[in-house]
Amino acid sequence: MIIHAVQPGDTIYSISEYYNIPVDRLILENGLTNPGNLAIGQTIVIVQPETLYTVKAGDTLESIAEQHGTTTMELLRNNPYLSDREFLYVGETIVIRYQTNKTRTITTIGYAFSYIDTPILIKTLPFLTYLSIFNYRATNEGEIIFRADDTELVDLAKTYGVAPMMFVSTLSEDGLINPEVTYNILNNPSVQDRVIDNALKIMKAKGFCGINIYVENITYENINSFAEYLKRVSAIFHSEGYKILITITPIANIEAPNVSFEKIDYGKFTESVDGIIFSSYDWALSYSYPNSIFPVNILRELLGYAVSIIPPEKILFGITTLGYDWELPYVPGVTEAAAISSDRAVEIAADNGITIQFNEEAQSPYFFHSDSNGSLHLVWFKDARSFDSRAGLVEEYDLKGLSIWTIMRFSTQLWFIINTQYYIERLTEINCQASIYAW
Repeated sequence: MIIHAVQPGDTIYSISEYYNIPVDRLILENGLTNPGNLAIGQTIVIVQPETLYTVKAGDTLESIAEQHGTTTMELLRNNPYLSDREFLYVGETIVIRYQTNKTRTITTIGYAFSYIDTPILIKTLPFLTYLSIFNYRATNEGEIIFRADDTELVDLAKTYGVAPMMFVSTLSEDGLINPEVTYNILNNPSVQDRVIDNALKIMKAKGFCGINIYVENITYENINSFAEYLKRVSAIFHSEGYKILITITPIANIEAPNVSFEKIDYGKFTESVDGIIFSSYDWALSYSYPNSIFPVNILRELLGYAVSIIPPEKILFGITTLGYDWELPYVPGVTEAAAISSDRAVEIAADNGITIQFNEEAQSPYFFHSDSNGSLHLVWFKDARSFDSRAGLVEEYDLKGLSIWTIMRFSTQLWFIINTQYYIERLTEINCQASIYAW
């Protein structure tokens, strides 16, 4: 794999000619929205195909997969645009295999809200092991409230061989950390009983394969209480045959240029869960100091600490596809950054003739721009180099895999990079049927 950073004078045609890859394939494989107006510093991923196939009359994905000793899911991963279509076109060329050196199989988890667009979900599912549905929050009384009906998502995931996971947090209705609810659950066994019982009822009714618990606001003072609570959860859920994952946002100082985190003994959770996900993002990051979202140098520090206290085969860490646009000057606690996609960030740079800079230490791109009112802005986002360096940490630290926050937009370059670096774990049996009664 080669990551090409666009240079002055480059066009999509000159890049195509240099690497001997058709223009239309470069556009498809990179999800380019601005092929006629590339930004200097924009990245394009180059991976040469090993086997191509020209579609003939009567071909289906199933027949092509069988003919080449592969699977329909692998064909969809290699040609994700096919998920947008009902039919193959005679004469079109699809990739059977890429020239890669991948040997490692990893677990992938995608976070989605219940209102995700179905076509985006369908395009993403071939790349996932687990689908974590962000739809449930626990209350002070131990009730579990859900925002919308997610039955279709659960069923669709299983159709694609992906295990749907019920994501439960104690976040407020506005998505903010709610320490009062967390404290009440941790210190009240009867409330714990209600949370566990209500979660089990929902999981059985809807056919979830397990639970992903957002273990938030962990401190040196309450970590033992969290560990005891997870032991109770583990005993009950594992006895019912469910998987248990937990998502942790490390307590980080993000109000300064140099991000740091607190070294809490998360190893106390190891025996209770099947996987620990370290999210490299923060729900309230839009108010933070303008910076890369968890720079790679800080991620290495976090993961180096994590593998010293947790078996690496239980560790996953999160990649976010979000970027942020801050209006300057930054005022702590007042300035709120606007979340933007990587595609939108590149479009802003391209439309304004701005060169995208790259911070090597953080492995993140950034640039300054002025809005229509003349106000100066700073944008930090992720590009192919960012995704590649972060995905490479899985092999570097021998981890279980990656989680993606979020999959509400399809990030073509992210999945292209992951797919050409790793095999993706696919569960051979999804044994989590819904109960006969409706929820």
